[in-house]
Amino acid sequence: MQTNRKEIKMIKGQCLCGAVQYQYHAEIENSILCYCSHCQQAQGSIAGWNSPLDQTQFKILSGRDQLKEYFHTPNKARVFCQNCASPLYSYRTDLPNIIRLRLGTVTEGNIPAPKEEFFIEHKPNFIELR
Repeated sequence: MQTNRKEIKMIKGQCLCGAVQYQYHAEIENSILCYCSHCQQAQGSIAGWNSPLDQTQFKILSGRDQLKEYFHTPNKARVFCQNCASPLYSYRTDLPNIIRLRLGTVTEGNIPAPKEEFFIEHKPNFIELR
C-alpha cells in the first residue's frame, strides 16, 4: 500500500570545529549575497551569503553552550561558535522568529543559487552572477 507522505526537506550544518551542529526542518527558498562592509568584515570575505529562515523550524542539536552573540547594532546580533569563530547566523530583535543562516555552514541539503544581491556598490568588479 502506498502512502502519500510528503517528503520532509531538511538542512543540516555545523561550525568549522563541529562543536555546534544544527538542523532546519524546511527547505531553503532564497539565498542572498550581501556586500556591505559589515558582512565583509564579519565573514572575513567579499560577501555574506545567507538566507532568512523561520526560527521556529531551526534547532541547535549540539553545542548551544559554545554559541556567543555579538550585538553590532542595538537590535542585531551575530551568533558564532566561540571555539572556532565560525559565523552561524544572525537575528534582529525587531524581526521575531526570523534568523539569517550563514549558508557556508550548511553540510547537508539543497541551497538555491543567489537571486538577490545587496550593497552592490561594494561588490568587487570581478564577481558576476549568471
